[in-house]
Amino acid sequence: MVISKHPRRRDAKAENGARRDLQYPEPPEPLGVACYDNHTHLEIEDGEAGLEIGEHMDLAAAANIRGAITVGGDVESSRWQVRAANEDEWLLAAVAIHPNEAPNVAAAGELDAHLAEIESLACDERVAAIGETGLDFFRTEGAEALSAQFESFEAHIGIAKRLGLPMQIHDRDAHDDVVATLRRVGAPEGTVLHCFSGGPELARICAEEGWYCSFAGNVTFKNAENLREALDVLPRERILVETDAPFLTPVPLRGRPNAPYLVPHTVRFMADRLGIEADALAQRIAENTLGLYGPFDRAERAAWRARGAGARRG
Repeated sequence: MVISKHPRRRDAKAENGARRDLQYPEPPEPLGVACYDNHTHLEIEDGEAGLEIGEHMDLAAAANIRGAITVGGDVESSRWQVRAANEDEWLLAAVAIHPNEAPNVAAAGELDAHLAEIESLACDERVAAIGETGLDFFRTEGAEALSAQFESFEAHIGIAKRLGLPMQIHDRDAHDDVVATLRRVGAPEGTVLHCFSGGPELARICAEEGWYCSFAGNVTFKNAENLREALDVLPRERILVETDAPFLTPVPLRGRPNAPYLVPHTVRFMADRLGIEADALAQRIAENTLGLYGPFDRAERAAWRARGAGARRG
C-alpha cells in the first residue's frame, strides 16, 4: 500500500513573518533504551524537502525511537493517519475532529456525519487512540463556536469509551473546562493531555484522576518554567513524551522542522530536570506508552487484541 502525498504543508514563515530555517536538524545521539513519540502529525510536510513516512521512521529508529502515534484533526487527515499506520508497523494512528475544526463542521451541518466516520475509522486495529479532541479557547471565540467544541469533545469521549480506546486531549487556555467536562461526562480509561500546557496544579489533578501528561519540546523553552514545575510533581507512571511535529522543536533547535527522531533531545532535558538518567526515563516512558496503547508490531498487536485488549481494553 502506498499512501497519498502529504495533504498539508507547514508555512515556511514563522509567526513573526521571518523565514524559518527549513533544514532538518542533524540526528541526535540515540537513546540507550527504545522510546516512543506519543503524538506527531506526519501528514504535515515541512522542511526544504519533506520526509516521507519511511524516511521519518528510519531516522526515528536510528535514534532509538521505536514508534510514534500519528494524529488526525479532521476526517481527511484521520483517514491519512489510518492509511499511514497500516503502511508502517512502527506507526499507530489517532483519529478525531480537532476542537478548532469542530465549529466549521458544525456550521456546515456535518458534525454528526463526521463524528460517525471518526468512529468507523477508529475501529481499525491500527488506531490506538481518539484524538486530538478537546477545547481551545485561544483560537476559537463566540458562544456558538464554543458550544460546537463542547459538543464535539463530549461526543469523542463517548466514542473512546464505547471502543475502549485511550483519548488524546488538546487543551489550550481551557484547563478548568477540560477538567470539568472530563469529570462530568466521565473520562475514558487512558486519558492523555497532549502537549501538556498547564502548571503543577493541573499536573496534580491529572495525577489524582489517573490521567497522563505528555510533554513536547516546549518543556525546553526558556519561558516554560510552569511546564517544568508540572513535570516535577507528576508520578513517573503518568509521564509521556511527544514531538507534536512538525511544531515545537526543542531547544537548541527551536524554529527548525521537528520530527519523531528528535525525541531524544526532549527526553534528555526532562531527565536532567528530574535528576535521573535519560535511559531510566526512556524506559519508564516506553512502559507507559505500551501499557496505554498496546504493541506497535503488527503480529503482537493482533495477538494483544485477540486476548481481549485493544478495542476491548478495560
